[in-house]
Amino acid sequence: MSVVGSHEASGAFARLAPAALYGRARAWLADHSDYRRAQRTAGNAFLIRVASAVLVYLSQVLLARWMGEFQFGIYVYVWTWVLLVGAVVDFGLASAAQRFIPEYLGLRAFALLRGFLSGSRWLTLAIATAMSGLAALGIRALEPWVGQYEIVPLYLACAALPLFALTKMQEGIARSYGWVNIALLPPYIVRSLLLIVVMAAGHAIGFAADAVTAMTAAVIATWATAVVQMLMLERRLGRAVVSGPKTYEAGAWLLTSIPIFMVEGFYFLLTYTDVLVLQQFRSPEEVAIYYAAVKTLALVAFVHYSVAAATTHKFTEYHVRGDRARLAAFLSESIRWTFWPSLVATVAILALGRPFLWLFGPRFLDGYSVMFILALGPLARSAIGPVERLLNMLGEQRACALVYAGAFAFNFAGCLVLIPPFGIHGAAIATAAAVLFESVLLFVVTKRRLGLHVFIWQGPKQRIANSE
Repeated sequence: MSVVGSHEASGAFARLAPAALYGRARAWLADHSDYRRAQRTAGNAFLIRVASAVLVYLSQVLLARWMGEFQFGIYVYVWTWVLLVGAVVDFGLASAAQRFIPEYLGLRAFALLRGFLSGSRWLTLAIATAMSGLAALGIRALEPWVGQYEIVPLYLACAALPLFALTKMQEGIARSYGWVNIALLPPYIVRSLLLIVVMAAGHAIGFAADAVTAMTAAVIATWATAVVQMLMLERRLGRAVVSGPKTYEAGAWLLTSIPIFMVEGFYFLLTYTDVLVLQQFRSPEEVAIYYAAVKTLALVAFVHYSVAAATTHKFTEYHVRGDRARLAAFLSESIRWTFWPSLVATVAILALGRPFLWLFGPRFLDGYSVMFILALGPLARSAIGPVERLLNMLGEQRACALVYAGAFAFNFAGCLVLIPPFGIHGAAIATAAAVLFESVLLFVVTKRRLGLHVFIWQGPKQRIANSE
């Protein structure tokens, strides 16, 4: 070995020594730059979401084992409605919190800040309660056309909705302050743990292992989670926000949040259309198998979510300052943070897909080939990073909403055409193609509207254009 090579090798080993690694870790933790703070927040959020993925996966495996494919398929279908409606029933206020709170803090408009912190939660709870009442009336009216095994679980879904929506609103407030633990631990850790504990207790006592028992456990877990999160958030806000008068601008909040609601509404329709349409054409057993394949790939999407949770408020901050160069540089970093971990996670999950699916039961192995089709969607989305959050925070909500509306229509039509002849593989093809279509549209819209190149690979011309 040459002397130079020897020195290089020695230097590499020196950098990997425990003392050197410890020193670098301390320096990284002590660095309070925007990049390092965002990296730490994203890392913390990612660790929580990984733990959440393990718990959610465990809960789904246990439910599938306890209930069997048919009852598990019913539970999956009903809970999907909770996820869909609960995600949008706040009319975008939870996401708008990441715009209003930094703005009110920057302007020192503390009366407006206090009004938003209180009023947004009450407004969300009122809307969700009214929506759950209307949904219950709708179920009552449609009972003759709904499967008898679905009626009681659907009523229980209505009971879960108000506190599910409140949890989402409180998550948005906590994320705006960078309080990742308060934002993510209750809905993604506590709720999953409670679901497992309550369902296990019911199973041990002797309650029927069916969709009714599972949805009852979900209602208990959802309500308890919302209360725990509220207590945590109130304690932290009490130290961060000085008491004083409150000013409410509900009209302004909704004018800003409703376009975001349109974006999120079409996004979640795109996300859950496959399961909801699949239920109309195929048996609950097939729904269960497809859902297991989707959940096995869920970790990939958590990377995107974690980076978005850590970066969204910084997009607003740089935009308000008019600092385009830092905005573009920060965006490029966020795309790299999203894509490379997503690629690694996808390869690892596909390699271990069969053992994971076997945990649900032998029949669930039929969903392994579906995973390879579905994986194309998260990879396409990660290649452009959290660009949908960028568009929302920079006033391009309507353009973003149109993109998701087009992708949803694409997915819905694809599901209607492909699911009857191809079943779960048709659902996977339609969904993956729709997400690819969505990613291309978001790239084009961001390039034309903001002049920013949002793709993992950038040439010299793109880097120069982004920095201008």
